Amino acid sequence: MELGPFTIHFYALCIIAGIVIALWLGDKRFKSHGDNLENVVADVAIWAVPFGILGGRLYHVISSPNNYFGKNGNPIDAIKIWQGGLGIWGAISVGAIAAYFAYKNLAKKRELPAFGYFLDALAPGILLAQAIGRLGNWFNGELFGRPTNLPWALQIPPDLRPDNYAKYLTFHPTFLYELIWCTILAVVLIVWGKKLVAGQVFSAYVALYSVGRLFIEIIRIDEANTIAGLRVNVWISAIVASLALLNYLRLGRTSAKI
Repeated sequence: MELGPFTIHFYALCIIAGIVIALWLGDKRFKSHGDNLENVVADVAIWAVPFGILGGRLYHVISSPNNYFGKNGNPIDAIKIWQGGLGIWGAISVGAIAAYFAYKNLAKKRELPAFGYFLDALAPGILLAQAIGRLGNWFNGELFGRPTNLPWALQIPPDLRPDNYAKYLTFHPTFLYELIWCTILAVVLIVWGKKLVAGQVFSAYVALYSVGRLFIEIIRIDEANTIAGLRVNVWISAIVASLALLNYLRLGRTSAKI
């Protein structure tokens, strides 16, 4: 949207809004673990957020190289985050690694609970941030699914439809499905997570989100690399969900032995 000499990118605004809510909720939840935890989330976020965005963009570019380095691609577009394109697996993994080192550095100066509690505190907020970020996909007219005539189908402008789907008018709003799934999971983890041990809330977040993402990826039609006929993100979702479930169970068994 143009506002005088300025261009407002709604996708970028959604990302910023999501980050703000994730940090606010994460800080509120984390401070419930002690009286000396002021500004911990903010101090860690200084490192985790930019590295998370960088990791998300790198994952997206690496997993969809033809969009930027293919025949009709433009390498400069790889840095245009406001146009959409952040891979959640890259964002979470790189962001979590940066958060770990930043958290450990803070732990040398002040007494902090285990890192698992920090991740658990952030998990619901991250889900809400992902949900808000999906609104940006709606503004960009991207990440929709197969053609459908369901009552909630989304009408896509002709210039945004893939060439082989040009004759179809309405499509599955897969970004909306993910928005709803992330919101439901955030609420469930806030309520149910009180019964879990350190690290299990984050593991449950990764596992359950991945299961939902797997089914969403199956009906998406945007260009993507495939392995054995399936989108790469379908395989990644299945692998990540399995690993997260195993870690969830491992944490539960370890707690039971203590």
